[in-house]
Amino acid sequence: MGRGAQVVTVADGQAGRSTGGVATDAAGPAGIGGGAGDATGPAGGGGVARVARALRAVPVPLALVAMIGLAGAVLGRVYAGPLLTWLVLGAAVGSVLVSVAARRLPSWLVAPVSVLAMAGWTAWSLRLTATRAELPGGLAEVTADAAANGIPRLLTAMIPVEPTPDTVLVPLVAAWLAGLAGAEVAMRAGRVLLGYLPPVLLYAAALYVVGPNADPAIGPTLALVAVAALGLAVPPRGAAGADAAAGLAPAVRAAVRARLAAASAAGLAVVVGLVALLGPLLAGQVDGRPVDPRRYVEPPQVETLDENPLIRISGWALNPGQQLLDVRTQRSGPPDSVPAEEPGPTPGPGADARPVPIRLAVLSDYDGVTWRVGATYRNAGRILPVTAPAADSTVETVRQEITVAGLSGRLLPAVATPRQVTGARVAYDPTTGTLIRPEGLTPGLRYDVTSALETPDFNLLATAGVPAGEEVARVLRVADGVPEPLRRLAAQLAESNGAPYARAAAVEQFLAEHYRLVADAPSGHAYPNLNFFLFGPRNAGGQRGTSEQFAAAFAVLGRLTGLPTRVVVGFRAAGDGPVRAGDAYAWPEVLFDGLGWVPFDPLPRPDEEPRPVEEDFRPTPEEPPPSEVPEPTVEPTESPEPVAAPGDRAGRGGPSTALLVGGGTGGMLLLAGAALLALLTMRRALTRARLERGDPGQRIAGAWREVTDALRLAGHPVGGELSASEVAAHARAVLPVGADVEELAGLLNRTAFAPGTATAEQAARAATTAADYVAALRAARPWWRRLLWSVRPGPLRWPR
Repeated sequence: MGRGAQVVTVADGQAGRSTGGVATDAAGPAGIGGGAGDATGPAGGGGVARVARALRAVPVPLALVAMIGLAGAVLGRVYAGPLLTWLVLGAAVGSVLVSVAARRLPSWLVAPVSVLAMAGWTAWSLRLTATRAELPGGLAEVTADAAANGIPRLLTAMIPVEPTPDTVLVPLVAAWLAGLAGAEVAMRAGRVLLGYLPPVLLYAAALYVVGPNADPAIGPTLALVAVAALGLAVPPRGAAGADAAAGLAPAVRAAVRARLAAASAAGLAVVVGLVALLGPLLAGQVDGRPVDPRRYVEPPQVETLDENPLIRISGWALNPGQQLLDVRTQRSGPPDSVPAEEPGPTPGPGADARPVPIRLAVLSDYDGVTWRVGATYRNAGRILPVTAPAADSTVETVRQEITVAGLSGRLLPAVATPRQVTGARVAYDPTTGTLIRPEGLTPGLRYDVTSALETPDFNLLATAGVPAGEEVARVLRVADGVPEPLRRLAAQLAESNGAPYARAAAVEQFLAEHYRLVADAPSGHAYPNLNFFLFGPRNAGGQRGTSEQFAAAFAVLGRLTGLPTRVVVGFRAAGDGPVRAGDAYAWPEVLFDGLGWVPFDPLPRPDEEPRPVEEDFRPTPEEPPPSEVPEPTVEPTESPEPVAAPGDRAGRGGPSTALLVGGGTGGMLLLAGAALLALLTMRRALTRARLERGDPGQRIAGAWREVTDALRLAGHPVGGELSASEVAAHARAVLPVGADVEELAGLLNRTAFAPGTATAEQAARAATTAADYVAALRAARPWWRRLLWSVRPGPLRWPR
């Protein structure tokens, strides 16, 4: 039994003592971990032997540290600065050194000791990063916040990621645990190759988190393989020049060596097979784009009030004295860096000659009803991504200290374009330059913003072009349903203005000369609201509005003339002091090649009486006036044919009067039947197209149009200025029992404010709801209306 136990021990590679004085080492290199025999002969305790053992003990710990450090270097490529790489390397060194120092302790005691050391290193690292990021709060508060939000903030952070407590906590803990597990398996248990698994998994996780946001990590990967190979190349203590089966009987020794050879051959075969199977697959992925895990994590969201702050203009205009902010401004640019001819927003009376407009939000998306920011916010540190300014622009640095007073919501005001924010945790959308504070604004919040204010060379505007193509399709899109007067006005303004800047200036001048700026105009910038603002009668409230209508009308008319436009909501800030609700306004911007976004000011000048719109815009009449109808010719150009007498017609043998009347009546009935059949077919095709074609969002919108068309067919039309919830309430009032139109309105709002989130099941439910409501509404009509319901041509020509 004793000999058999020795055979199993040697075959399994574990520690044991042989009766012949030859021993194996259970702890791997240098016997780290204790419990292993040390049989080196009479000179085993000599200095040379100890040095040799120490040298053989170094490579594996160094390999583990290097592999974890390489994982930190790979992950640090998406961080700002080298701080994260050094912190991860420190965690690697600390975790491996704790395992080396505690090799004489029982294995169950090493993990608690290492975790205590990890807690100390992590606490010091969190305090360091919090201090560097100037985050308020004590260590306990910062640690609790980082522990609760570390993973989502890491995956939603703006790249480059600033090392803050919530973005370094997860990498530090993962690196320390990988070092602890790898050191215990490789050095205490003697399984070096298995001990490499935690660092390799950590390296793979770092590559996955980086994704396509950095160049391929070819160099670090090759270094990882080289380090692992060097660690495996050094033989463990007791293996140099010794045969593990030397002390066994010849028969047993032969059996052990055969088993070892078979195991080695099987392992080699498995490795070769895996290389043959996975090699082509991995080679095919070399040129592929890595998956970005950030797409699976929802970034910070905002409410409707922050998605469309344009609707707040009218409310602020009615309470102009409300203090929203307190601002202190420093500008580093020369006083003449902003030309006097700048076409952007002008300061109010008494303002400084160099106003600094503070942006609250940039709205780029318009669906015919609402202007929206449409931003994808990413958590950001103090340093925001830098975008290259336009080639022909002047850049000056603006530093502001802003204190929140009465402003609510999550949007964070700042001068364009923000580069650094301190004093508040922010999320940022680099496409629009809009900032938010995910926790929301609170009175007394104070933060500092450093911005790079760009001023284009306005002398180049007259000859500048505008970009086109897929890259700017978002700011060129014109939603369906544009009122015909808006199209005619845009065509008239663009007719004699070929250059882009000339078209923009023509729209700006037309709005400034013909409309009145008032504070009590109702909010609204949907197509019907803009149509009433531009062409409504003055005595009924038309041709007057707040900056909301002026900016929205400019942006829509600009897009109709081929200009890429957007709407900005912000505040006038002439200098230091309070910013009040009366300072809030909206202005449009146009994108020019080589100049970037240029602001325009369509607001009327003070003390100028607007001219009637009819003086410069006359809608094209549907029919020519009576004076233009040509007079009938008095004298015929040819002699008229002689008209036969009634008696002569009968004598010619032509068709009888009864036959002519019958044939004409039958032909008319056939034409009427064909027309009704065609209308029925077209109506059904329209319904199928709305409810069955397109993505789920389009099918939900089609179901909603079925309901609104049904209300119009039933004699209860809804106005275009009503919201979906108001239309649903109107539909419920018309038909108290029936389908749940409120649910359909909710689905429509979801598709409008969160595009792409609707599912096929929701689209099917919307189609069923619409069909049930239309059927119930039709059944409540008189019998003759039910007969004509499906053949009325109205839905085919009504705006969609």
